[in-house]
Amino acid sequence: MTTEIIGERNNHTATDIQSILNKLEEVITAKHYSKRTMEAYSYWISRFIRENKNKNLKTLSDTEINAFVSRLAVKEKAAASSQNQALAALLFLYKNILGLTIKTPENIVRAKKPKKLPAIMTREETAKIFSLLPENDYGLLIRLLYGTGMRLMEALRLRIQDIDFGKNEITVHCGKGAKDRKTVLPVSLKFPLQKHMEKVRLIHEADCKEGFGSVPLPFALAKKYPNASKAWAWQWVFPQARRWRNKETGEQGRHHIDPSVIQRTLHEAVLRSGIPKPIGCHTFRHSFATHLLEAGYDIRTIQELLGHSDVKTTMVYTHVLNRGGLGIQSPIDRM
Repeated sequence: MTTEIIGERNNHTATDIQSILNKLEEVITAKHYSKRTMEAYSYWISRFIRENKNKNLKTLSDTEINAFVSRLAVKEKAAASSQNQALAALLFLYKNILGLTIKTPENIVRAKKPKKLPAIMTREETAKIFSLLPENDYGLLIRLLYGTGMRLMEALRLRIQDIDFGKNEITVHCGKGAKDRKTVLPVSLKFPLQKHMEKVRLIHEADCKEGFGSVPLPFALAKKYPNASKAWAWQWVFPQARRWRNKETGEQGRHHIDPSVIQRTLHEAVLRSGIPKPIGCHTFRHSFATHLLEAGYDIRTIQELLGHSDVKTTMVYTHVLNRGGLGIQSPIDRM
């Protein structure tokens, strides 16, 4: 049963919905969207179909989408980010899965965006949390978040070739907004990172000897260079301890560490620290930017390091006067 036929059916069954979600996964994989985007879009699309009582999708219009998205803000008090995500998922469904042109709904009741500033840690608070982190790859990755200003998923998706120890820089591929950028590699984390990567290399070599050692690759690259999935340069910097196995092909490989593991590790350290702030992985990114500003780096430099397309986004961190600066030193190296 094709997606087009499903889209024209009334009273969609669970099997129908699953067929749509299977097509969604194919398209999202081809577009290099993240696993988290796949999960979020699947949730909103499934919910939209069910809340419209499994009606023929092709008879629904921007009116139903408007009602659904507005209801999230009015009745459920959903966050603005959740509301935007739901709208993006439904527009993606109609354009990329059903092949229909549907105008963006107007007059949506929008959720109010919070105007509070992000939580920022002091250097002393950051050091205290670091002292409570485990001395393993989880702790190293969390330190890297503060030392580089990367988002959690950007750090988890780092490949071996993205780390340049000679230039003290890290290439962040296809971050938010599909923009590549470079950020600073903290000098104080070079040796721990090199030591960690030596351990990862031994694991990879052992996997290859057993006939495995593959990692997922960007769709276009995997098609052009089918053997690149075992190349050292394309391996994850932070691979999972266990191999995944494809039940159909028998192929085995490693994915990167699951974000929930890092979040749980940090949560435990924050609880033990007794610091009364809402601290999560993204707090290190906020603190990275703020501490650089306090050290005198200019706003444009920080904008580039964070990968913001608009300097207005970076301006939230402007707590001190700016001055130009070359030769970036990570705030983690000032501790």
